[in-house]
Amino acid sequence: MTKTFAALTLTALTLFAGAALAQATPVGVWKSIDDKTKTERAQIRITESGGVLSGKIEKLLAADAKQDAVCDKCTDDRKGKPIIGMEILRGVKKDADEPVWEGGTILDAAEGKVYKVKLTPVDGGKKLDVRGYVGMPMLGRTQTWIRIE
Repeated sequence: MTKTFAALTLTALTLFAGAALAQATPVGVWKSIDDKTKTERAQIRITESGGVLSGKIEKLLAADAKQDAVCDKCTDDRKGKPIIGMEILRGVKKDADEPVWEGGTILDAAEGKVYKVKLTPVDGGKKLDVRGYVGMPMLGRTQTWIRIE
């Protein structure tokens, strides 16, 4: 094996490993699926800054969604603000010991309620289990979001 071939092979493997690792994080664009109705609800972009994740709604996907809707039921700084562009995930951080992100909150814009959140990539990062809860994680519900990009 030549040195050039070995270097190219190592570079390719590094790139593929990096891409696989990136897919195992919540960072990216997701399609939320309602856990009760199993219908598409919204497109959410999750970004990372300084080790902290946040997520904003980019597009409403439900057939009956009003694209100019505002969060009338919100009780915090998001009250009366447009849902498209709204930050629904705040302050989420990677657990040092587990492949999960938690410690932040998620907003249910339809109800205006804020919950603690736990994000767990599944299926090689193609899906994201999003668990919203009050108190302990066992006291909540989980939606599975599908990665778009």
